[in-house]
Amino acid sequence: MKYDVIIIGAGPGGIFSAFELMKLKPELKLAVFEAGSPLKNRHCPIDGKKIKSCINCKSCAIMNGFGGAGAFSDGKYNITNDFGGTLHEYIGKEQALELMRYVDEINVSHGGENTHLYTTAGSSFKKLCMQNRLKLLDASVRHLGTDINYIVLEQLYDRLKDQVDFYFRTPVRHIEVPAGGGYRIIYDEGNAECDECIVSVGRSGSKWMENICKEMDIPTMSNRVDIGVRVELPSVIFSHLTDELYESKIVYRTKKFEDSVRTFCMNPNGIVVNENTNGIVTVNGHSFEDPDKKTENTNFALLVSKHFSEPFKDSNEYGESIARLSNMLGGGVIVQRFGDLERGRRSNPTRIAECTVRPTLAATPGDLSLVLPKRILDGIIEMIYALDKIAPGTANDDTLLYGVEVKFYNMEVKLDENLMSNYPGLYIIGDGSGVTHSLSHASASGVYVARQIAKE
Repeated sequence: MKYDVIIIGAGPGGIFSAFELMKLKPELKLAVFEAGSPLKNRHCPIDGKKIKSCINCKSCAIMNGFGGAGAFSDGKYNITNDFGGTLHEYIGKEQALELMRYVDEINVSHGGENTHLYTTAGSSFKKLCMQNRLKLLDASVRHLGTDINYIVLEQLYDRLKDQVDFYFRTPVRHIEVPAGGGYRIIYDEGNAECDECIVSVGRSGSKWMENICKEMDIPTMSNRVDIGVRVELPSVIFSHLTDELYESKIVYRTKKFEDSVRTFCMNPNGIVVNENTNGIVTVNGHSFEDPDKKTENTNFALLVSKHFSEPFKDSNEYGESIARLSNMLGGGVIVQRFGDLERGRRSNPTRIAECTVRPTLAATPGDLSLVLPKRILDGIIEMIYALDKIAPGTANDDTLLYGVEVKFYNMEVKLDENLMSNYPGLYIIGDGSGVTHSLSHASASGVYVARQIAKE
C-alpha cells in the first residue's frame, strides 16, 4: 500500500492533521493507523456493579482509539500559551494562539455550537489568589464536556471516513526508511509506505515513542512527570470559581521546599474515573454538559512536577514506580479522607461510608502517605490549606483524595521549527512529542504540520 501521508495515532493531533490535509489537499491519499478502536466501539467494561475496577484490557478503551485519551475527557480546550505545552517556542506565540482559535472554530461548527467559552480576563479572583500566595494563570477555555466532546468527534470522523483510510486495532511496530526514500510503516499484518509521515501517538504512546527514537537515533531530552492526587469535594465549595471561570489553573509555591503545586483538570459537578496507562491504573476526572449527568461533587487534580537530570533521567519511570506501589497496596486507585491523612491513619470502608462527600469512584480506602513521597505529600497538604483560604471548606475532614494521579510526558523529541525530526518528512506532534500537553496544543500542532505539508 502506498500513501502520500500516513498518520500514526488518531488522537487530537492526528485527527486535525488529517482534517486540514483533507481540506487543503483533497487529492492526497491519506491513511491513519490507530492501536485502539473506532469511537463507537470504545467502551470501558467498568460498570460499577459487576466490574468495579480496572481489569487491564489489552487496549484501554479510555486511553486508546479514535479521539485519543481526550475522547472521554472533560473536553476542555484551553486557548493560552501559559500552560498546555511549549508549542509557541517552535512556531511563535501569535501563530500558536491563532491555531488554537482555529481549532475552537472547527469544534464549535461540528457539534460544539451551544457550549461556553470562559475566560480569566478581568477576573477578580486574580487579586484574591495573589493575596493568598496563589497565582491564577491566564486562559480562555472552551468547555465541551465529555458528552459534547463525543458528538464533536463523531462529526469529525464522519467528515474524514470517506477520504481517509483508517486502520483501527492496528498498532504500528516499527518505522523504516526505504532506500528509495519516504517511510515504511510496519504492523502485524503487513506494511504500508508513504512519502511523509506524521507521528501523533499521544501521552499513552510515550514508551512506544521512546523505543522508536532509540531505533531511529532521533535525539531526545528528558521531560518532567507530574505526580499527585485527585481531590473530590462538594461542588458548592468551588462554585464561585467554576461558575465564572470553569477551569481555574492555580499555582502555589510551597513554603517548605519551594516546589510548584498546581490545580489541573477541574471538573465541576463531575465524576472521578480510572485510567490505564501501559498497564498502570491511575485516576482522572470527567464532567458533562448534560444536566442529568451532573453530580453534587467537583473534582480536580493537585500535581507536583518532577524533572530529573543526573544521574537518573527517566522521569516517567519514577512516576510509574509510585503508581505501581499504589496499585500494589490498593489493587488500583486508593481513596483517603483528608482528615484521616492529617491524623496519620488509614481510611477504612466505614469512615468512607460515613463521609459527607459521596465518592463517585469505587476505590480502595487506604493511606496515601504509604505511597506518595513525603516531599510531594507535604506540598499537596500545603496547597489544600492555601486553597481553603480562597474556597473555604477545601480543607474539610471529609474532602476525598484519590491517588495516585500521574501525568506522563514523553521524552521531548528534538524537532525543528516545522516540528520535523532529523529525518526529512517525518513529523512528530501532539503529546507524544513532549512538546504539547493538552487537547488544544496537540490539535494546533496537527493543523500546523498539515499546512507545512500542503505548502510543499
